[in-house]
Amino acid sequence: MKNFSIKGFLNQFTGVQAGKKFYNDTKSGALDERREELHGRIEDRKEGFDLQKTLHDFWYGKPHGERRLGDLYIGNTGLYKHREWRGVKDTMYYFNMIWLYNYGNMLLDIFKSDEPLSFFKGVLRYRWMGQTYLTVMHWFDRGLEGLRGEALKASAWHYRAMVSETIRQFMRMFAADKKLHLDEANEYWYKTIAHDETVSGNIFYGWRDRFDDVALQMIPYFVSCHVNNKTVLNYIDAMQSIGLPADPCPMCQAESGIFVLDDYPDYSPVMVTSNEACDGSVATSIITDWFLDRPLFAMPQPMRFDDPLVHKHCMEEIEQCWKFIEKETGEPFNWEEFKKHAEAQNKLTEFEREKWDVAANTPYYPINGVAQALYRIYYSQDGDREIWHKTDAHVRKILNKCVFNKIETFPNTRHRAIAWSCAPLYYSNWCTWAYNCWGINTIINMDSLMFNQTIRTDTYEHALDDLARYNELAPMRSMAVGGHEHIFQLWDYMEQFNCDMVIMYDQLQCKGMQGIKGRFEDEFRERNIHAIWVPHALPDKRTVSRKEIRSIINDYMTTVMQEEPLDPSLIDFDDDASW
Repeated sequence: MKNFSIKGFLNQFTGVQAGKKFYNDTKSGALDERREELHGRIEDRKEGFDLQKTLHDFWYGKPHGERRLGDLYIGNTGLYKHREWRGVKDTMYYFNMIWLYNYGNMLLDIFKSDEPLSFFKGVLRYRWMGQTYLTVMHWFDRGLEGLRGEALKASAWHYRAMVSETIRQFMRMFAADKKLHLDEANEYWYKTIAHDETVSGNIFYGWRDRFDDVALQMIPYFVSCHVNNKTVLNYIDAMQSIGLPADPCPMCQAESGIFVLDDYPDYSPVMVTSNEACDGSVATSIITDWFLDRPLFAMPQPMRFDDPLVHKHCMEEIEQCWKFIEKETGEPFNWEEFKKHAEAQNKLTEFEREKWDVAANTPYYPINGVAQALYRIYYSQDGDREIWHKTDAHVRKILNKCVFNKIETFPNTRHRAIAWSCAPLYYSNWCTWAYNCWGINTIINMDSLMFNQTIRTDTYEHALDDLARYNELAPMRSMAVGGHEHIFQLWDYMEQFNCDMVIMYDQLQCKGMQGIKGRFEDEFRERNIHAIWVPHALPDKRTVSRKEIRSIINDYMTTVMQEEPLDPSLIDFDDDASW
């Protein structure tokens, strides 16, 4: 047998085969047919080529039905090959006022902080830090996908504010963190108050002139999950590894897992906790107390707070919390400082109500569902900060322009939806997808409607009364587990915001909402309301993936609504590997 050479075989085979094919094609006239076919295609393209439309699409961007946003994704990732061309004006705005502007201001926010070099220590020390800060612009891309004009600008300002305040918080953490300072307490450590992310920042207004207050889980857990949906999975696994069953709320699991993996900064001599959102988070407080091992005040919030006696008890608990802070810090409550920040917070609330009025009664509201919801939750929970007022000033100008000039900011709206119950944290930008793909415009979210409380400052007693009510209306408290009369406020809000569809978030591990699911089904049928149930597990994307959520929406819109997608390229894609 002759020696066999793969290279020689390939050369011989390809050469011979190519020669035979060329000979046969020439003999049969196939080359002429192919030449004619190619010529026909060229002619068709010439006839179909519209120079005027091409130039129009370049200058203004392609219209909604022709964008094919799904074609921008790298296969099986949901990550971009390149960013969307939105037309010259909007693309340049995105590049300059969103991409460059935010990167520049992120650096500025770091270097104007108390201890700039601690940023680099924090990136190396804390896993959640490197996973979120370096991917933050992809968070912008997802949330702002497809937006144009004033909607792009207004929504982007909300994202900028959240990033700026996030940097302020973690830089304060790092400046005071014992773990980054050879386990020694410095001046910042003694002047910072730590609290649960569900304890509102307005509780600490009376000390803002001498102390800073930073929510412990807000940065490692809540914000990080929205930016990068992989960050909290290891915390959930860590909590289960020490014996916690998998069925409690994964939010509580993730918050506790931060301590199990020692992935939290040690930045305060005291801690204020809460049992909100549900009684499952009582366990979180126990874990927190165990690991921190320092003075801790638990400020529980009642499930049912309509009873006047219960409300009075909540007022007393807030006063007890203030006495705790006074005792542990040696600094008294400053009523004038509290008044200053409470009145400033009222201005934020008043403008929020103005925005709701425009959203409810006109098509001129320039903020998309994800920007509106995240910003509202963030600032109302965080409390009065300068960045919120600056942002509202920018957004007010855009809002007034849209109303005065009657600019329809979401012109492809087919359905005005209200999103109810607790949203999937790992897929907060699903409503951006829903609008681009199906024209489902999420006008308002349940969490956005809470904290709708101004705080009177004419007397101490009135302020305490309103502050207690404010904290009783905390995220996921009143409208998720606060009794059916609060949960069923959905019907009133549907009417107020002129919505024709409900996106019903179905948090699979929330015992409170699971217990009333049947009542909702009965009401939806009786009222003839289109409601899409979206199952999820808050921060844990492994239970229900983002692709599964999209498939549920797709099935409902095609089978029940019998509608065609606005952008078919967004119907089916896999983004499990993306951030």
